[in-house]
Amino acid sequence: MDIVNAIILGIVQGLTEFLPVSSSGHLVMAQNLLGVTPGGGIVFEVAVHLATLVAIVIFYFKRIMTLVVGAFTGQADAWRYVGKLALATLPAIVVALLARDLIEQQFNSPVLVGCLLIVTGFIVWTTRYTIANGDALEPSWRDALIIGCAQAFAILPGITRSGTTVAVGMALGMAPLAAAEFSFLMGIIAMAGAAVLLLPELTSASPELMASILAGGAAALISGLLALIAFVWLLKSQRFYVFAYYAWAAGAAFLLWVTLT
Repeated sequence: MDIVNAIILGIVQGLTEFLPVSSSGHLVMAQNLLGVTPGGGIVFEVAVHLATLVAIVIFYFKRIMTLVVGAFTGQADAWRYVGKLALATLPAIVVALLARDLIEQQFNSPVLVGCLLIVTGFIVWTTRYTIANGDALEPSWRDALIIGCAQAFAILPGITRSGTTVAVGMALGMAPLAAAEFSFLMGIIAMAGAAVLLLPELTSASPELMASILAGGAAALISGLLALIAFVWLLKSQRFYVFAYYAWAAGAAFLLWVTLT
């Protein structure tokens, strides 16, 4: 994979990681449409996910520092929130450890990706009915675990992680921006954990793959920050559900393309 394709895939990753349309699904579609396959397989995807992790840290830096300072100074509220983030991360960790090979296989199934994008559309559509109802600023312990299970489900390519976890959070009574904050802060732990698991493969990557990873990562970071701003604006304007139309159209169009080629 050359640098240009790596940058294109990085932009796709950055935009779709935060917009509720499935970054993993769009990476699979982009790879199929461009006719390229990342030399490191899922390693490239994790690498560009790390770049979007940095985008989350930048965007939520003030909140993260508040939690860090609160935890170190023994504030109960900070410890409770961090504990809920940790609990919500457990389902994804369990799934990643027990079913890594099976998950990787799904990234080679374009038909599955197209079908799951259509499922993503229905998930995002539910926010049309829940976005104005919730007011909780953080989930309960039970709800945190449920949101974590939603994140584990979203490991599948074609299911949006951000859209699914935020939709579930709002369905459980959380305020939209609070649900988004919890989702993205939870994502930091999940993404960092995936990077640790694949660190040996990243450090042993060839110079060509590493160049692609760096180029894709830079593109993902910049586009990710822009997408985060758009994501929050969509929640504030209560128009989050409009991405359901896009997910349905993209999934159907991709299935048609796969069938005809």
